[in-house]
Amino acid sequence: MTDLRGEADTATALARLYDVDLIDDPGDIDLYLALAARTGGPILELAAGSGRIAVALARAGYEVTAVDIDPAMLTRLGRRLAETATAEPEVAGRVHLVERDLVGLDLPDSPRFRLAVLALNSILLLDSREKQRAGLETMARHLAPGGVAVVDAWLPAAHELARYDGRLSLEYVRTDPETDLLVTKTASAEHEPTRGHIELTAIYEEGVQGGPVRRWIRQDRLRLLGPDELSEMAEDAGLIVEVLAGSYDLEPLVNHDERVILIARRRGRTGPASLL
Repeated sequence: MTDLRGEADTATALARLYDVDLIDDPGDIDLYLALAARTGGPILELAAGSGRIAVALARAGYEVTAVDIDPAMLTRLGRRLAETATAEPEVAGRVHLVERDLVGLDLPDSPRFRLAVLALNSILLLDSREKQRAGLETMARHLAPGGVAVVDAWLPAAHELARYDGRLSLEYVRTDPETDLLVTKTASAEHEPTRGHIELTAIYEEGVQGGPVRRWIRQDRLRLLGPDELSEMAEDAGLIVEVLAGSYDLEPLVNHDERVILIARRRGRTGPASLL
């Protein structure tokens, strides 16, 4: 018999540990706030996770629909929203949670969004070209004419991929601010060059110093894609690529950049004159 409670406990723990991963701010929120200021709302965030971006946008006054397939992540988003609303009550009504797969998503009353966001490598978790293309089609389908899509994807260097041979490495030792437990994260990555996949295994061990340890394991399969393929998928989805940047400051993409930021517009009525 499947232990559903055990599965729920694991999902809850991994959602919490995802936030421990992001204690060090990636630095991307200012980009989404700047784009929102140029496009206006409403905003669609796909793979919204625990709400780091959605709540920041809501605090800035925008209506946000936050979509995620993981109920544990959406529970944390709801909690973060409630905590924010104790000081800013108006924020609570601006975020709408949707527990759905972003592939094939078809929300009512669309197309209506002015901005659609797929942040921080989420497109890589769509582990096939078909799913990644479908993710971009979902963005295009829900954007109003002239609306803007933004996608953020990691670009690992060749020397990094050469080290992804399954070896374990220590990523960090941190204190979880929510539980005060010491968290040690080790990880293993294995690159499949013929298919462009990376198999990731993260092992989290948490406990008090000198005490018993509880272990959680997360496994992900990423499909890498480069700037040209990302642009091609966006154009196939009916988007016009306007910016390919290599940083959250939207500096032009150059060789050796570690990520690509794609900004594209849905065909139709022209929106703001400049996104930069």
